[in-house]
Amino acid sequence: MANLRLEQRQLCDIQGRLFELARKNGYDCPAFIQAFMNSRTAAALDDTYDRLQWAGEEYILEELNDEVGGLKKVGTLYSVEVMYWAGYLYRYWHYYTGESSKAIFQTAGAETLNDCWLGFHTLDVEMAIDDLKEIHAQQTRCAE
Repeated sequence: MANLRLEQRQLCDIQGRLFELARKNGYDCPAFIQAFMNSRTAAALDDTYDRLQWAGEEYILEELNDEVGGLKKVGTLYSVEVMYWAGYLYRYWHYYTGESSKAIFQTAGAETLNDCWLGFHTLDVEMAIDDLKEIHAQQTRCAE
């Protein structure tokens, strides 16, 4: 496992709680994940340091809602467990590979994470990320 610093592990947890809060607030989960991962808000969390990193999940959710002009309330709901895992995994992925949230989402979107949760959530986080990257690579090769 990567040696994440305490503050990086805390940001993984904050992002997991952010995704969980979006679910608890009844936001369409795939739409929320897509909006977040492609947002300036996520880019701020990707940065080396940004004030938003320490704002807490409630404030981050408000920032994102303002940025996108309102998050979609009706639609597909994933379990709270899937949402926490997805948020945590996406942030960890950034620290593990240095990839941006936007690039990570292009590799493994919301539906992929929801579909893979059952088999992947018990894996070491880095193993899950490596497997998701391999799935994407295989799909890309098959599409060519």
